[in-house]
Amino acid sequence: MFLCGSILVLFYGCATVRIAPSSLAQEAKKFVAPEMGQAGLYVYRDGIFGSILKKDIWVDGECLGESAPKVFFFMRLPAGKHTIATESEFSPNALSLDMESGKNYFVRQYIKVGVFVGGANLKLVDEEKGRVAVAKLKMAEPGHCSDPHPK
Repeated sequence: MFLCGSILVLFYGCATVRIAPSSLAQEAKKFVAPEMGQAGLYVYRDGIFGSILKKDIWVDGECLGESAPKVFFFMRLPAGKHTIATESEFSPNALSLDMESGKNYFVRQYIKVGVFVGGANLKLVDEEKGRVAVAKLKMAEPGHCSDPHPK
């Protein structure tokens, strides 16, 4: 009975995070190409599996924010190599990107089944798919993580 209840909560509960003002979200959803020397990073979570879970996301070891279902983050970065990491069940999962100047990148965070609690992972998606997904989401307020990045 406990196991069934836990599974239902994992599927149907709902975590919330601070939402950025709609004006910032509307601006980010214009998907403007970054200026030279810069790249745009969208990290989003669009799935419903594990909706009770919040998961920290870090970029180059710094807190981007804590994700929840149906939210995205946006930031500009200098072109070059960057590491995007997400909190998972036992240790962070990371994705390394070599970001080109003037391009936007879309990274999907998704929840996966874990031993004790759902874990999280990251996947680079193409720009068209990323734009379609982000257009349907709310923008989360950056800078709020539950834990510091494990070094």
